[in-house]
Amino acid sequence: MTKDKEIYGIDISKSVFDVYSTASGHNQLNNDDKGFKLLLKALPQNALVIMEATGYYHYRLAQYLHTHGVTVSVVNPLSVKRFIQMRLSKVKTDKSDAKAICDYGEHNAVPLYSALTEVQAECLQLFRLLDIYIKQRTAIKNKIKGEEALGKPSRFVYQSLKRNQGYLTKEIKGLEERLLELVKSEQQDQLTLLKSIPGIGVKTALFLIVLTDGFNKFENAKQLCSYVGITPTIRASGSSVRGRSRISKIGNRKLRNLLFLCAFSACNHNKACRELYERIIAKGKSKKLALIAVANKLLKQAFAIAKSKLPFDENYVSNLN
Repeated sequence: MTKDKEIYGIDISKSVFDVYSTASGHNQLNNDDKGFKLLLKALPQNALVIMEATGYYHYRLAQYLHTHGVTVSVVNPLSVKRFIQMRLSKVKTDKSDAKAICDYGEHNAVPLYSALTEVQAECLQLFRLLDIYIKQRTAIKNKIKGEEALGKPSRFVYQSLKRNQGYLTKEIKGLEERLLELVKSEQQDQLTLLKSIPGIGVKTALFLIVLTDGFNKFENAKQLCSYVGITPTIRASGSSVRGRSRISKIGNRKLRNLLFLCAFSACNHNKACRELYERIIAKGKSKKLALIAVANKLLKQAFAIAKSKLPFDENYVSNLN
């Protein structure tokens, strides 16, 4: 894919972005409409623009270039960081980062960016705000417990915390209702299919659809499991290093935690998951390891059902690895 493309690496921040290509070298532009237009004018027809997923700063530029017919790729920053580390680079500047992203694209296959619809963009905004509010509510819950442990908490402090807790609970409910409304408007069928999996609830199904763009971001279940961060990492080297296998945890923590909670229910109501759990426990492995394996199994079931567009069938999904 990159053989006939002129690759441009972009390191982007709040106010500026640095651009590097082998042909034109380095340039820095403002992260605004004027800078976007200057970049678009300078790009050749065969350009492939690669940038890191920064959470917010890359979004406008990626959308702008994509809507103007430019081939864009948004890559995982961790992948680029590891690429830089492998090359033992000791220089860390915006210019060097842009060059590193360009080099990364020349040596690796990169995913192509698809512009988000208005519904998809709002869903992601809702999800991010929901994640913030849930964390704040958890912090307040812990603070309330801490105040109660004092024996005689300040009535003023206690009431203030309870009011904030109630406010956040109300806002979280509203955000979840809006998220459900939007997903139903475009992907009601997929939501229904995912909810048919014993162990997966409405919230997990919603988050799976939003964060995976309806599972369109992934070609196979292995890629999805890596994205969520529930693939095992093995530490073994020679005869002396024998580390415990762990999950990678390189992925979406919120979704990973939801799937782990779903695993408890799946062990009781999902035949394939229950058999997997019992098999691992019978080998003397820990319950936590078994639950992680169940979460991985649930994710593979979700992927298979989303791609096949068929409702849950325990005889079919039990054959999944």
